[in-house]
Amino acid sequence: MSPIREEVLRDENLIRSLEEIAKDTALLNGVLMRTKETPNSPELVSYAPFTLFPTPVPTALFYQALAVQTHFNRLVDRVSQNPTFLEDTLASTIKVDDFTARLFSIFKQVHQECQSQPIVLGLNRSDYMLDQNPDGGTSLKQIEINTIAASFGGLASQTPDVHRHILKVANMLDECDHILDNNPAAGLARGLAKAWELYGSERAVVMFLVEDIQRNIYDHRYVENELWKNNIPVVRRRFEDVCRTGSLDQQKRLFVNGQEIAIVYFRNGYMPQNYTSEQSWEARLMMERSLAVKCPDISTHLAGTKKVQQELAWPGVLERFFPDEPETVAQIRATFAGLYTLDKGEEGDKTVAMALANPDQYVLKPQREGGGNNIYGKEICEVLENTKSSSERTAYILMDKIQPRPVQNYLLRPGAPLKLNSCLSELGVFGAYVRKGNDMVFNECVGHLLRTKSSEHADGGVAAGVAVLDNPLLV
Repeated sequence: MSPIREEVLRDENLIRSLEEIAKDTALLNGVLMRTKETPNSPELVSYAPFTLFPTPVPTALFYQALAVQTHFNRLVDRVSQNPTFLEDTLASTIKVDDFTARLFSIFKQVHQECQSQPIVLGLNRSDYMLDQNPDGGTSLKQIEINTIAASFGGLASQTPDVHRHILKVANMLDECDHILDNNPAAGLARGLAKAWELYGSERAVVMFLVEDIQRNIYDHRYVENELWKNNIPVVRRRFEDVCRTGSLDQQKRLFVNGQEIAIVYFRNGYMPQNYTSEQSWEARLMMERSLAVKCPDISTHLAGTKKVQQELAWPGVLERFFPDEPETVAQIRATFAGLYTLDKGEEGDKTVAMALANPDQYVLKPQREGGGNNIYGKEICEVLENTKSSSERTAYILMDKIQPRPVQNYLLRPGAPLKLNSCLSELGVFGAYVRKGNDMVFNECVGHLLRTKSSEHADGGVAAGVAVLDNPLLV
């Protein structure tokens, strides 16, 4: 099995006919987003952007990413249970990053109150790129792990059939067999269902905490509908709704709009602009203090920061979390790219000098989720020249820039002309886990996501309008 053949990619008549079929097939399969013009209306929708052809991914690296996911689930959970590690790791960051500092102050308050909810739910996505080695091979390197609002589990569940149909029409029947079934929506819902069941009240609902603008609502709906199939009630509420109608009773049960909340599933709250007022922060604190299961709770949210990612890469740190599991440590560490501290001191000074000497070899990362935040090339020099003598630099970490091999493909977007692009892809792997007290009662790798973008774009995801949905074609 090889990449899509050159003669197929350059057959203009075939590509034109496939374009229309592909768009119709995406709509038939529910690969949908609302439009920019009417983001909150179900009256007008279009297909979510996607690639015309699936992208080749080496089979061994694909399965390596799947195999390590349950270990990453346990790692995130263990980090979240270690307040000393979080405090020490984030000490420099919270002095200069207001958003992380606000999250951290909620974490401290909840920790001091000895929060009594024993059920923890994590729905994560670990993202990777395939790095070209000097010897010509490729290796799997982790970009980041998303512990809050990890998206596209719903739409990724629908895309395999779209690409299979396109390949059949293009008379590429052998390739169809190399696209795997994939249903992260069902797997994420299994985690939510387990936590709801453990909460123990059939009247209580799962609350998706959502943004005011909801273009990507169908991605959520697939997970919601899996829960409804099991008679688990779901509501969608915004921060404003929680501010207006939220309350805790004497047992610290959370009520919003008169309904008891079993789970707060944060699909919002991961960026500073999500908190539009002091009331938003008060609502976050109230939810964290409540008996509702939080996905993620505040400590798991902090465990997903870039600074924690960088700290875990130091020699000997993973061993603290897996003291008797050398194989687990080796599997996790094999996915790490070079990660470097910018803390004040000798190590941080070395990192600054290294980045200024060869900025194109690195990525400068702030403590942010949501895509489009990273800094590249000469902009790294501008930021570091301005901050190298101040503690402001500790708001960032530095990471080796992954060098994937570009692949030719067409990106289908509403309103955009179709052209052959040089593309780069990122593989995401979804994990779900539920812990009750000290017992991990559910821990699974629940599916995957491939996103692809034109190689002219350094950064940005599907929701940011840069990447498009894709499928791995195992080779």
